[in-house]
Amino acid sequence: MIRIVIADDHAIVREGLKRIVCSIDGMDVAGEAADGNEVMQRVRELAFDVLMLDLSMPGRSGMELIKLVHAEKPKLRILVLSMHQELQYAVRAIKSGASGYLTKESAPAQLEQALRKIAAGGAFISTEVAEQLALGAMPGSEVSPQESLSNREFEVFRLLVDGATVTDIAGRLNLSVKTVSTHKANLMQKIGVGNQSELIRYALRHGLTDL
Repeated sequence: MIRIVIADDHAIVREGLKRIVCSIDGMDVAGEAADGNEVMQRVRELAFDVLMLDLSMPGRSGMELIKLVHAEKPKLRILVLSMHQELQYAVRAIKSGASGYLTKESAPAQLEQALRKIAAGGAFISTEVAEQLALGAMPGSEVSPQESLSNREFEVFRLLVDGATVTDIAGRLNLSVKTVSTHKANLMQKIGVGNQSELIRYALRHGLTDL
């Protein structure tokens, strides 16, 4: 029996995923989590095989959570289930320690395959993600400006592009306004833009937004 914990801050999404998982032969839902703190509680309290993790949850950032879970239980397999289709999110999730990445849009069709492959010790990633990981590992490979951002800077970048203010971001990520402002200044310097409009244009040009 493959035991799974579903982590998503939307109750309706969790219920839908739970129904899918429970309908698959040989799989069972061991628990649920609605935020980052609950994820860590489940990791410490429950015995299970795969953590199905949404990247955008309150409490802790998705990339940070992956690293924390991996540090707590190195052998626990993590399948990231995200609304973000951008390649950069998938690459960062895998580099942080996830075993697979699946968009919520494609989840119903591919979820069973992804869970079985990951539970068996394999990885579930697209050809494009595998190619990016391979290119990044090659000697002398060039790093794009967005790839030079830390995971936290990239998260702030995406929220800024989506129209969030520094205050909004501080509340969402449980950070101080000063810390978010510092991240904003650093990421804009790394990308080479002078204001939020230029940041949005950069994101559109490089396919880093759902807009």
